Amino acid sequence: MAALTDAELERYQRHLLLKEVGGPGQQKLKSARVLVIGAGGLGAPVLLYLAAAGVGTLGIVDFDRVSLSNLQRQIIHVTAAVGELKTDSARAAIGALNPHVKVEIHEMRVQADNALDLISAYDIVVDGSDNFATRFLVSDACYLVGKTLVSAAVGQFDGQISTFKPHLRKADGTPYPSYRCLNPEAPPPGVIPACAEAGIIGALTGIIGSLQAMEVIKEILGIGESLAGRLLLYDALAARSFMAGLSWDPSNPLNGRDATIRDLSHHKA
Repeated sequence: MAALTDAELERYQRHLLLKEVGGPGQQKLKSARVLVIGAGGLGAPVLLYLAAAGVGTLGIVDFDRVSLSNLQRQIIHVTAAVGELKTDSARAAIGALNPHVKVEIHEMRVQADNALDLISAYDIVVDGSDNFATRFLVSDACYLVGKTLVSAAVGQFDGQISTFKPHLRKADGTPYPSYRCLNPEAPPPGVIPACAEAGIIGALTGIIGSLQAMEVIKEILGIGESLAGRLLLYDALAARSFMAGLSWDPSNPLNGRDATIRDLSHHKA
């Protein structure tokens, strides 16, 4: 593992004091490669906190440009960045926060013809996308290349988060559930409106995105209890969180007993 420099030892001293992290854990963070899908409401806090934590390489996937309406929640971008590519804006913010972090930008949509190569180059994937098509695609691709996925979604005042590693098995031999165990199929168009139509409170994305960053750090360090097999739901208006169990569905097409998904061809238009 890459040795920590004197500057890094000072920067991460609060981590080094934690017995769950220490020097070896910080070196794990420095050696890790994390891919973040989307530099928007969820991706912004994820990227900032992973960069601050010292994750060595952050990949950013986004094809959009910063707009003024993004700034109410996408805190990695600033007013002067309006009109810039979100990947460029996020890279600049990360560089200003922590120059020890390497940033790899992917100015593209995640699609069936690039997802496997893209995801296979990283250790862990964070899905901060805002549509079901991308969530299903990323989930399927992560399973096919054996990568852990930390996925979240937000509504107007509520959010949810879980970790998916269906390529692995629990101690009893049962596979971990996949995203398709939570959502067998996407809801019909229009049932769940996008935030551009329904609105969203900005601080909510910070809460859920920060939880995603925490789960990524736990997975890298191998500490605490993983959210794999569990779904955390947060209601901001009631100031309440709920933990629900998530079980493997043996009939799901991704990692079920008679799985039918062997590649990403079903995601091609």
